[in-house]
Amino acid sequence: MSDKTLIGPFRQLLTMDHLPESGPVQDEQLQILQNAGMVVSGNTIVATGSFEQLRKEHRDAPVQELEGHFCAMPGLIDAHTHICWGGNRAADFAMRIAGKSYLEIAESGGGIWSTVQHTREASFEELYQNTRNHATTLLKEGVTTVEVKSGYGLNFDSEIKMLEVIQSINMELAIDLVPTCLAAHIADKSFHGDQMAYLEWVVRELLPEVTQRSLSKRVDIFIEKSAFTHEAAHYYLARAREMGFEITAHVDQFTAGSSLVALDYHPLSVDHLEASTDREIEAIAISDAVAMALPGASIGLGERFTPARKLLDKGACLAIASDWNPGSAPQGDILMQASLLATYEHLSTAETLSGITHRTAKALGLMDRGLLKAGCRADFIAFDTDDYRNILYHQGKMKPVKIWKSGSEIHGEL
Repeated sequence: MSDKTLIGPFRQLLTMDHLPESGPVQDEQLQILQNAGMVVSGNTIVATGSFEQLRKEHRDAPVQELEGHFCAMPGLIDAHTHICWGGNRAADFAMRIAGKSYLEIAESGGGIWSTVQHTREASFEELYQNTRNHATTLLKEGVTTVEVKSGYGLNFDSEIKMLEVIQSINMELAIDLVPTCLAAHIADKSFHGDQMAYLEWVVRELLPEVTQRSLSKRVDIFIEKSAFTHEAAHYYLARAREMGFEITAHVDQFTAGSSLVALDYHPLSVDHLEASTDREIEAIAISDAVAMALPGASIGLGERFTPARKLLDKGACLAIASDWNPGSAPQGDILMQASLLATYEHLSTAETLSGITHRTAKALGLMDRGLLKAGCRADFIAFDTDDYRNILYHQGKMKPVKIWKSGSEIHGEL
């Protein structure tokens, strides 16, 4: 009995292969295999091509034959989320749509600190179930890899609790969770506004334990007037890099310039960028960092979108993530958000789909996914359509009807 399985036929198979790693992408550059199949062995793709030709070449392989008109593409990758949290921020949203600013909401007892308090109060089991529900929702919507941040703990026990919750769910669910330590979200209030003292505590007490327990190899920091200064960020990122952590950062969300700080430390990605000017855009474009657009935050806050078109035209590698969080981006629908960003920023279908597959994989340092080709992880999804353009045309209403993770089809009992 062969250890390989042939899956298909798919009316269209978008491999996302042979595309540039950065800069603009035209739809004509998409590799679209017609009446295609895929041979998988374990969790790995062995071959893609004509279904009938693969059937001849792999006669001994059992066939998972599909009936219907399906368009397949790589599993979606959401590389910036905060889906591990306690509590609810509906009151924040009500104040926001009534005209209150982000800062005014925070000063009235809402904002990030509100979620910190609820997350600290939540038991491990409560936090686990909430986060598991979010991860399951993402998997059902075609997300096969998701980055998940801590950052609503801000003290030793709660940050460790969040990362252990993420670790536990990663071992249980089919979806891959990539943990990021965001202890540098805002400073714990017990430090009375002393950012440097707080970050020194994180470096001295928390990060060594995170490493010791193998809870995360990535760190993030929010560099903004309401969070951490440029000076504090330089200290933290330098120390974290010395400790061997991969770097990502929340930058240029409300004010420009912080992306330039992060770029000094060779980050995998710089995220948000809504306030980036030509100076920051040019610096990002010539760097190796992925420019991470977060349209969910723009929608949730009523703010401008990341200048995605400018970033691409300057040669940047643009990725798109949901930023799913309880405050500024509570919706979490990456397909809908990506299609809206494409509408407002004039992105091609190829650029948009690249931004939620192989270019987003680069932001996580995971080069084994986001493409459908031999040697890559067999994470892929299928839509009930014979035209790939319908995926974005329906602006998030069309969801995948079939999902394969590591070569196995995921069924409804998630």
